[in-house]
Amino acid sequence: MADLRHNSPWKWIPSLYIAEGIPYCAVNTLPVLFYCELGISIPEITAWTGLLSLPWMIRPFWSPFVDIFSTKRKWTLAMQLLMTVCMLAVALCLPTSFYFASTLSVFACMAFFSATHDIAADGFYMLALSEKQQADFVGIRSTFYKVATVLGQGGLTLLAGWLESRGMAPSGSWAVVFYCLTAVFFCIWLWHTQALPKLADDYPSGATTPSGIIRDFCMTFVTFFKKRHIASALAFMLLFRLPEAMCTKMVAIFMKSPIEDGGLGLSLTEIGFANGTVGVIALLVGGVLGGIAIGNGGLQRWIWPMAASLALPCIVYCLLAIWPNTGFPMICVAVGFEQFGYGFGLTALMMYMIYFARGESETSHYAFCIAFSMAGIMLPGMAAGWVFERLAGLGIDGFSHGNAFEIYFWFVMVCCLTTFAACRIAGPSIREIT
Repeated sequence: MADLRHNSPWKWIPSLYIAEGIPYCAVNTLPVLFYCELGISIPEITAWTGLLSLPWMIRPFWSPFVDIFSTKRKWTLAMQLLMTVCMLAVALCLPTSFYFASTLSVFACMAFFSATHDIAADGFYMLALSEKQQADFVGIRSTFYKVATVLGQGGLTLLAGWLESRGMAPSGSWAVVFYCLTAVFFCIWLWHTQALPKLADDYPSGATTPSGIIRDFCMTFVTFFKKRHIASALAFMLLFRLPEAMCTKMVAIFMKSPIEDGGLGLSLTEIGFANGTVGVIALLVGGVLGGIAIGNGGLQRWIWPMAASLALPCIVYCLLAIWPNTGFPMICVAVGFEQFGYGFGLTALMMYMIYFARGESETSHYAFCIAFSMAGIMLPGMAAGWVFERLAGLGIDGFSHGNAFEIYFWFVMVCCLTTFAACRIAGPSIREIT
C-alpha cells in the first residue's frame, strides 16, 4: 500500500467513479435516443443497443487476466485513454452516412474498455485503501457513480436537446455531446496520471499463469452450479426483473415518439429531465429505503412487497399511453413513481444474490450472480422491439387507434406475473439462505 498523504483518496476516488459511470450511460442509454431520432427502426435499436451491455455481463470471464498482465493503475489509465479515443470516434462517425454500423462498432469497443476499466479501478480501490478506508469511502464512491449516472442520462441528454432547440440537426447535436465527452474524459485521464498513487503492491501476479487461472475459473464455475437450489436461484435472477427489462429500452423510445404515433412527443430536454434526472434520483431514493427496509425486517419479510413494488408501477406507462396529453409535470411524477418502485424492489434481488453467493469462492460466485441477473435484463431488452412490432401488427380491439405503445405496455403488465412466479419458485432457497 502506498503512502497516501500526498495522494489523498479525495483526490482520485470521486473522479475515478465518475469515470466508471459515464461510459456505462454513454453506451447503454444515449444511443437509444439518437438512433430513434435518426430513424433507425425500433427492433434494430433494442436488439443492437441491448447487445452492447454484454461486456459488463461477461466480465468475470476475463477479470482474472487483469491481475496477471501489468498493474491495475496502468490498466485503469489505459482504458480511460482508449475510451477517450472511442468517444472521439463516435463524434466523428455520427455525421456520416454510415453512422449506424460505425458507431455501433465503436460502442462495442467502448463497452469492452469500460467493463475492463471497472475491473481494474475496483481492484485499485481495494489495493490503495485499508479496510477502514474502504468502509469510509464506500459511500463516496457510490455517490459519485450515481452523480455520473445523473450527468450521463440527464445532463448529456439536456445538452443535446438544448443544441437541437437552437436549430442544430440531431446528428450534429449528438456529435457535439460526444466531443464534450471526449474533452472531459481526456481531462480525467490527464488528472489520473498525476492523482492515482503508485502502489508498492500493485504489480502483476507472477505466481499465477493464464492456464492456472482458466483451471481455477472452471472449478469455481463448477462449484457455483453445485450450490443448493441453483435452478430456482437462476430462475429468480433471470425472471425477477422481466417487466423492467421489457421497459428499459422502450420507455425512452415511447417518450421520444410523436403523439400521433402513440408516444409522448417529448423533446430531448424534457426526456433528460424526466427520465435522466427525476427518474434516476427516484431510483436512488428507492434503493436507499429498500436497503433500510431489509436491514430492519429481513429479505424473507420484504420479498413479496418488493416484488410488487418492482413490477406493478409499470402500469404508469399504460396510463400515459392512454392519456399522452396529461402534461409534463404528471409525466415526471409517473416516471419518478415507477423508478422509485424499481429501486425499492431491486434491493430484494441484490440482497438475494449476496446471500446466495456466501460460502466458498464468495466473490466469484457473486460475480456470476451479477452476470445472470444482467442477462435477465439484456436478453428480454434485445427482444423488446421485435415484440413491440408483433403486438402492433395484431390490431387488438379496444385500444386507441394506432397506439402500439398502449398494447405493448399492457403486455408488460402481463409480464409482471413472472416476477411473482420467480419469488414463488425461489421461496425455499430464500428461507434457507436467510
